Amino acid sequence: MTSWTEELTRARLHVVSGKGGTGKTTVAAALALALATGGRRVLLVEVEGRQGIAQLFDRAPLPYSEERIASAPGSGEVHALAVDAEAALLEYLAMFYNLGFAGRTLRKMGAIEFATTLAPGLRDVLLTGKVKECVNRTGPDGRHVYDAVVLDAPPTGRVVKFLDVTKAMADLAKVGPIKGQSEGVVRLLHSGDTAVHLVALLEEMPVRETLDAVAELDGADLRPGAVLVNRVQPTRLPARSVPVAAEGRVDESRVLAGLRSAGLDLDEFTLEGLVDETVEHAVRVQSQQEAKELLGESDLPTLELPDLTDGVDVAALYELAEVLVAAGVR
Repeated sequence: MTSWTEELTRARLHVVSGKGGTGKTTVAAALALALATGGRRVLLVEVEGRQGIAQLFDRAPLPYSEERIASAPGSGEVHALAVDAEAALLEYLAMFYNLGFAGRTLRKMGAIEFATTLAPGLRDVLLTGKVKECVNRTGPDGRHVYDAVVLDAPPTGRVVKFLDVTKAMADLAKVGPIKGQSEGVVRLLHSGDTAVHLVALLEEMPVRETLDAVAELDGADLRPGAVLVNRVQPTRLPARSVPVAAEGRVDESRVLAGLRSAGLDLDEFTLEGLVDETVEHAVRVQSQQEAKELLGESDLPTLELPDLTDGVDVAALYELAEVLVAAGVR
């Protein structure tokens, strides 16, 4: 496992993506807690309408407003926001065109759905635009309201299109607030202030999709951050024993002798089951090692998070955050 870098520490927007099923929302929440540790203020944002953050923190569905959802060690705070495209459009109309009342009328007429259907990229512009506003927002003292923003982004298959669609919209909108808004988002997402982290499992398909995403991010001039390897299972065999056991060559007599020396006397059926589990474990360890070697091709900082056998609850999020802090996340 490598450590968080100084370059990543300087980022203010941390985009978290990953293949479906890798636990990217869980990792995004743990990352927000880790970044808030030590007295910092962090905003955790979701844009897919799944209310995944509320479920993780065992809360009611989040409204379209920033809510404090957790404390972090050292007096840190994590706030959360579920960005809704329709609400973002109404906010946008009120902010740039002074159309607050007219915007609400448009919503009743179905014009918002019409607009986002006519220009599909508009929805992502609204979502990323709101994220940019949160990242850049300052208080009366001129300091940023949030020390960092963590975005639970779409999966790797869609994340580059989601992040880069604003560039296309900037090309389409030649003048006016939409152009300025789009260009501002482009500057943020393509700057050193943004890092796109990828959540992976030590399995062939998630690893290959992660490597594809790294190449796609590089091609779009978006900065890959760290690879966050989730659900890593511990190795319970000596390294020299793994290849032999993975081939099914486990000496039952030696296992039995070792158990008896520890005061355990198992029947034949239980012993066979234990040997089978040993072989399965060795195969899994070998597979994880191969996936690690493949993942090394990304040449990115790689942080490992343990497999939580009891499931994920709020306490587990803090446990994962501690692992990230120990790896240098700050």
